[in-house]
Amino acid sequence: MQDASAGRSRMSIVVVAPHPDDAELGMGGTIARLVDEGHSVMIVDLTDGEPTPCGTPERRRAEAAAADKILGCTRINLLLRNRQLDHTLTARHALAAILRDVRCEILFVPHPDDNHPDHLAATRIASDARFDAKLTNSDIPGEPIHPRKLIHYYCTHLRSMPNPTFALDISAWRLRKREAILAYRSQVVDHPPNQTLPDDVDARDRFVGTRLGVLAAEPFWCRELPGLRSLDALL
Repeated sequence: MQDASAGRSRMSIVVVAPHPDDAELGMGGTIARLVDEGHSVMIVDLTDGEPTPCGTPERRRAEAAAADKILGCTRINLLLRNRQLDHTLTARHALAAILRDVRCEILFVPHPDDNHPDHLAATRIASDARFDAKLTNSDIPGEPIHPRKLIHYYCTHLRSMPNPTFALDISAWRLRKREAILAYRSQVVDHPPNQTLPDDVDARDRFVGTRLGVLAAEPFWCRELPGLRSLDALL
């Protein structure tokens, strides 16, 4: 495990995923890195991802727990309807309550350009939940909070990588990411059409890494302007 940097403040980070495995596929290396750097990372799966050809709700729960152990993060599942995920006030407020409970500072959500309806709904739910979490005089449990940054990661259903804002070096966490993806045996190992997925994701990360001069990196996009405290953060 990598040592946390001296003097680094601990942040509360939430990664919203439409289904179990989306967070690992899109930014598993970053999750492992953030945990190792001393931050608190929670994945919020909006659905259980079922039905699938080789999965069951029970099996997906066990696979997600195995991935959590590999990455070192925590997880909660809102158990909304897979394949019928809707952008509703109820869903927004359920997620906003979690953001308040963990005092979320940084929120990661899927990229808003995707060809999977659940991913599109998840992005709208998460973006609006960020806004709802700051409301006063509401029926949302907990004290108001407004996560200061919303960052989009690229899910695998998006067969392009439009205009990344930045990329994070995950060279030292690349194999942990692969192990976490392979924890979802029902979706990858036992499902022939997806058996090349770990290699495909790794190829993307290695390509992005070549743009930075590192072994592997994960791309991200921000609608709001991100800032650097120092040029020391640049590769």
